[in-house]
Amino acid sequence: MMKNMTLEITTPAVLFPTVSLLLLAYTNRFLALTAIVRQMDSSGEIEHEFYQVKNLRKRLKYIKRMQYFGVFSLLLCAVSMLFLFFQINFIGYISFGISLVSLIISLIFSLLEIQISLEALRIHLNYNENDNEIKKKNK
Repeated sequence: MMKNMTLEITTPAVLFPTVSLLLLAYTNRFLALTAIVRQMDSSGEIEHEFYQVKNLRKRLKYIKRMQYFGVFSLLLCAVSMLFLFFQINFIGYISFGISLVSLIISLIFSLLEIQISLEALRIHLNYNENDNEIKKKNK
């Protein structure tokens, strides 16, 4: 199967802009999350805060993993190009394949983080909705 497959040095190079933009998006998500953590106020309802903190910890863990796998993918892509340049094709194929798998894992963690982010918004909206109802009743 590998004997018929050809992988040019330019093939892994195609992933460079994609992975670079992906890492930039991941960094933006991380920065947004750190801003939320820094602005957290502990004067609210304990249960609400517990769920939000738990949610934020999980999101940070996933963002860390998606960044690690994204960087690993980019690194292996470069290693693949290096081996292909020196015509060590088998190792070039293997490192490119692992690079693609790492990119897929990174994207899966990204999807999981997005799902958790949506859950955090749901928790926040429910809390605000309940808080507004209580304030209306007290007026």
